[in-house]
Amino acid sequence: MKISSYTYLIVSFILFCNVFNTYANDLKELYARKADSLVQLMTLAEKIGQLNLLYASKESVDSAFFTMVKEGKVGGVFFAYGLDHVMKIQKYAVQETRLHIPMIFGLDVVNGHRTVFPIGIAQASTWDMELLEKVERTAATEATAEGINWVFAPMVDITRDPRWGRVCESPGEDTWLACRIAEAKIKGFQGTDLALDNTVMACPKHFFAYGAPLAGKDYNTVDMSDRSLFEWYMPPYKAAVDAGAGSVMSSFNDLNGTPAIGNKKLLTGLLRDEWKFDGLIVSDYEAIFELVTYGMAPDLEQSAKIALEAGNDFDMVSRTFLNYLGGLVEKGQVSEETINAAVKRILIAKYRLGLFDDPYKYCNKKREKDDIMRPEFLALAREVVAKSCVLLKNENQTLPIKKDIGSIAVIGPLADARRELFGSNLIGGDPQKGVSILDGIKSKISDGTTINYEKGCNIDDSDISEISKAVAIAKQSDIVVLVLGENENMSGESDSRSNISIPGVQNELARQVIKTGKPCVVIVNGARPLLLTELDSIASSILMAWQGGTQAGNGIADVLFGDYNPSGKLTITFPRNMGQIPIYYNHTSIGRPSRDPKISGKFEDWRSVHIDCPSAPLYPFGYGLSYTTFEYSDVKLTKLVYEANDEIKVSIEVTNVGDRDGEEIVQLYVRDLLAEITRPVKELKGANKIMLKKGETKKVEFTLNTLDLSYYHSDMSYTWDSGDFEIYIGPNSEVTKTGKFTIK
Repeated sequence: MKISSYTYLIVSFILFCNVFNTYANDLKELYARKADSLVQLMTLAEKIGQLNLLYASKESVDSAFFTMVKEGKVGGVFFAYGLDHVMKIQKYAVQETRLHIPMIFGLDVVNGHRTVFPIGIAQASTWDMELLEKVERTAATEATAEGINWVFAPMVDITRDPRWGRVCESPGEDTWLACRIAEAKIKGFQGTDLALDNTVMACPKHFFAYGAPLAGKDYNTVDMSDRSLFEWYMPPYKAAVDAGAGSVMSSFNDLNGTPAIGNKKLLTGLLRDEWKFDGLIVSDYEAIFELVTYGMAPDLEQSAKIALEAGNDFDMVSRTFLNYLGGLVEKGQVSEETINAAVKRILIAKYRLGLFDDPYKYCNKKREKDDIMRPEFLALAREVVAKSCVLLKNENQTLPIKKDIGSIAVIGPLADARRELFGSNLIGGDPQKGVSILDGIKSKISDGTTINYEKGCNIDDSDISEISKAVAIAKQSDIVVLVLGENENMSGESDSRSNISIPGVQNELARQVIKTGKPCVVIVNGARPLLLTELDSIASSILMAWQGGTQAGNGIADVLFGDYNPSGKLTITFPRNMGQIPIYYNHTSIGRPSRDPKISGKFEDWRSVHIDCPSAPLYPFGYGLSYTTFEYSDVKLTKLVYEANDEIKVSIEVTNVGDRDGEEIVQLYVRDLLAEITRPVKELKGANKIMLKKGETKKVEFTLNTLDLSYYHSDMSYTWDSGDFEIYIGPNSEVTKTGKFTIK
C-alpha cells in the first residue's frame, strides 16, 4: 500500500511527539532521582538554606552575605544581574560550599530587560499572541545574557478596577484573553528547553486573585464567591501552569479571610494536587512576615510553619524559614520530610536549568556584549508600541498627520518625557536610551515642517502660568499634538489611586489649547484607564498610547504619521466617571437591566441605572478605531441545532471598505440564555486578528464546543446547560452582529 506524503508526515510527527514525551519523562525522573540523592547528603541546615532567597543587588551584598553563602544558607538570589556580579556570587556558591550547589538567579523581567517594551496592559491591547511570545523570547535572551535564569513574570492577574496600581502589569479584565496571553508569555520565556542558555524559568504571578482588592487598594483583602474565583480569576494561572510554567509566585492578599501565603487549600490542594503542578512555589517579597500582621500566626516561628506547610518552597527575603525551621523540626512541629520535598523541587528546577552541568552557562561575556538591545530587539519594541496604541477618537480624519504639514505644536508635560514612558517597573532599562514623543515626531517630518514645543504645565501640580505660552504656539501652528497623562510613580505596586482623573492642571491645559480651534490630537500616556470624558467631548482625536518604554516615541510617531495603521483594542473598560467603578463588559444579567445603555433617568421603568450617568462606559472592552473602516456581514452558523458533542462552527465576512490597508481584531462573544446560574450578558470566547488590504474581504471562522460553554454550577461542577445561546461577532463588545443556536 502506498502511503501519501501527508500521511507520512503525520505519522512521523506522532512518533516524534511520543519519543519526545518519553525523553522528557525520563529526564524528569532522572532529575528527581538526582535531587533525592543530593537531599540525602545534606544537613538540615543546608536544606533550610536552599529555601532562602535573598536580595542581592551590587550595592546590597557584603561580607556577611558571602559568609551566609559559604555556610550554605542561601539557595538563590534576586536582583543580581550583570556577569561580573553574577559570576562572583555563583563562584562562591559552587567553590566555597560543602556540596557545591549552584545558585538560581531571579529578577522581575516584566516588560523586557534592557530593551523595555510597553507595559503589560499595553501589550495586551495588541491581542497578538505571536507578537507577545516574541517579546518574552527577546526578554529571555537579554536577561540570560546578564546571568538571569529565572524571571518573576508573567503577571496574569485579572482586574476590573482601574484604581488598582498594578493594572499597568495586568492583561486586563477578560479571562479568556488573559489565558491566551499567559500561554504565549510562558512559551516565549521558557521556549522548548529550559536547559538552553537563552531560556528562563517563568513564574506566573500572583497566585491568587491579587487583582481584585477591595476599593482597588493594593494588598487589600479580596472577598468573593468560589464561583467568581474559579470562573474569572483562576483560569489564567491554570493556563500558565498547563503551558509548563516552572514556578508560581504566591500573592500578598488574603482571600475570604485566609492570606494566600498560608492557604494550604489552594497552594497545595488546588495547585499541586488538583492541577498537578510540580514546580516550585516562591513567596512574594517578605510575605511570610505578614502572617503575623494578618493575625494568622502569633509570631514569626509559626509564620514559617504555616507558610511551609501551606506549600511555599522559597522564602523571598524575609529569612523566616532560615531563622525558624530548624527549631521547629527539633520541637517536632515541622517534619523534615516537608522540608525535603521543598528542597527537592528547588533542586529539580536547578537541574532543569542545567546549572549542575554548568553553573556558569549564563555567564558568557560575548553574549553580554552581543545580545543586549540588538537592532532587531529595538525594531520589535517599536512594533509593539505601535500595535499597542488604541485610537479612541478620530473626527474629521485628524489623524494621520501629513509629514509635510507646515507646522506642528507639540505641547504637554509628557511630550519630551523619557523616564515617565518606561512605567513603574523599571530595573534593567535606561531611560536615557529611550525615545521621547517629541523626538519621534521630529524624526518623521519633512525638512520644511516647523516644530513648536512648549511643556505647558507639569504632570501633577496647580501651576497654570505656562499655559498661555502653549496657547500661543497652538495659534501659530497648523495642528496640535497634546501629550498628557500620568508619570511612572502613579501606578505600579503600592501605587493605587482613589481618583483616576488626568492629574494636575492638564485638563485645563487641554481646554485652553483646544479652544484655539486648531485640529488637536491628544496622546494619553498612562498606565490604566483614565477619566477621559471631558477630553472625549472636546478633542478631535485621542490616542491611548500607554507607557511604551525604550521605543515609545518612535512607535507612537509611526501611528501619528500613518506609517502604521492603529489596530489596538482595549482589554479593560474605560469608565465615564468614578461612580461607575467597577465596570466591566461581562457583568451578569439582572432582573431589571437598562433598556438602552445610553439613556439615563431616575425611574426608567425601575431599571438599574445611575440617575446622573448613562449605563454605558465611555469606551467599552474590545474597543479601538482604525484609519480605515471595516464592514461586517451577518453571522453564519453551519446549523441552528447541535448535539452535545458537535463542534459549533461560526463564521462572518469582514470587508475593508476604507482607503487604507489595516488590521482588524474580530471578536466572538457568547451568551447563555437559559442557565442554572445567572450568566454574563456576554463572554469573549474567541478573537482573530486579520490583515485586510483596502477593498479586501476575508471570511473569519470560529469553532466552539460545549467546554467553551461550560461554567461552575451551584454545586461547583464545571459543565454546560442545554438550551439556547446567542453569538455576537464584531469589532468590540458593544457593536456586534448576532446569531443564535441551540444545544440539545
